[in-house]
Amino acid sequence: MSVTVSTLIADLEDARARTLALVEGLDGAQLMGPRLPIVNPLLWEIGHLAWFHEHWILRHLDHRPPILPDADRLYDSSAVPHDTRWDLPLPSLDDTLGYLRRVQEALIERLHARGVDEQSAYFYELTIFHEDMHTEAFAYMRQTLGYPAPAFARTTREPAPSGALAGDIELPGGRFPLGAEADGVFVFDNEKWAHEVAIAPFRIARAPVTNAEYARFVEDGGYRRRELWDDIGWAWRAQAGLSAPVHWRRGDGGWESRWFDRWRPLAPDRPVVHVSWHEAGAYCRYAGRRLPTEAEWEYAASVESPHGEPVRGKRRYPWGEEAPEAARANLGAASGGYVDVAALPAGDSAGGCRQMLGNVWEWTASTFLPYPGFVPDPYEDYSKPWFGTRKVLRGGSWVTPARLVRNTWRNFYTPERNDVYAGFRTCAR
Repeated sequence: MSVTVSTLIADLEDARARTLALVEGLDGAQLMGPRLPIVNPLLWEIGHLAWFHEHWILRHLDHRPPILPDADRLYDSSAVPHDTRWDLPLPSLDDTLGYLRRVQEALIERLHARGVDEQSAYFYELTIFHEDMHTEAFAYMRQTLGYPAPAFARTTREPAPSGALAGDIELPGGRFPLGAEADGVFVFDNEKWAHEVAIAPFRIARAPVTNAEYARFVEDGGYRRRELWDDIGWAWRAQAGLSAPVHWRRGDGGWESRWFDRWRPLAPDRPVVHVSWHEAGAYCRYAGRRLPTEAEWEYAASVESPHGEPVRGKRRYPWGEEAPEAARANLGAASGGYVDVAALPAGDSAGGCRQMLGNVWEWTASTFLPYPGFVPDPYEDYSKPWFGTRKVLRGGSWVTPARLVRNTWRNFYTPERNDVYAGFRTCAR
């Protein structure tokens, strides 16, 4: 077991600071927001975080009575339908933050009093990572709703331009252990466990698709050309009324993109983002390319010897075993936004793929399915209900906390989602 009381407390406090930063400055109407299928009321989400921590540690492990008597009726995401969350008698923001604070204090007091064992470490990490995922959702919800940028995204310091990164790397494929190894480090149930798959030789782009590359597709009628879209994607595009990515518009000087509540010129060498799986597929057909499978993506990110056989091991991160840092990956909102796709060469995989962790999540061709022998972890609703209905994304975004991601981490969304921090890289056909 690699976690300690001090690291758990530090992570609890860090995750909570991000939560508070993401709701700071929003008024009551903004905290509720419009009733949309892709968002929750932010006020509800804050209370849900407190409930989740309390449910799995104070109540599940310690069998304590609930701090908030009707918390299950309000905040249990498995039992409270999405469409009803605007109609609930939610506590005020001050009372919700008070609930959040009381649960956090109890969790920290428990660590000081009882220390940490393997079982409690699992549930503490589960709740921390759950909050990490929700804070990323808070960020893209603020983007979706056009709210002001949170403080960490209001930087006036623009990253130095580094340009595009063209070309493919060629990988030989072979037998590869897809998934996480049982090495005592926390992983989610859908990563369990490594199992051998066969991968044919393939070529994968060194970097994600850029805004400039995607703009050529848009300007060449990509959203009007029926032959570039499958039936479901074409129907979705028509219903959404899109002729370009959701946060793009034509300005006097060319394309602009919306950054929270402000429009700014489209940065040509940054990755295209806020595109759905359907849009990624249409671009691939236009470019004569394809999306990588998730097995190909993980192989490209983690294989130690990309030009030789057999595969003898795999890396936890594209660059090796060392924890992410700012020179290797754009994670944790440290940069204040996206960087050009050629930035951060120190984070390259062994084969030469760049930014496989951080900057933007990357759609893959794969449907989200269980690995062989899948058994749900205690939080059964994390993965099991969503198999077969989502597409897998890999990597992480500029907002994703570094502690959350690794090469085996599987994200998953329905293919029409264009609100999340998702882009893509391509493979040769």
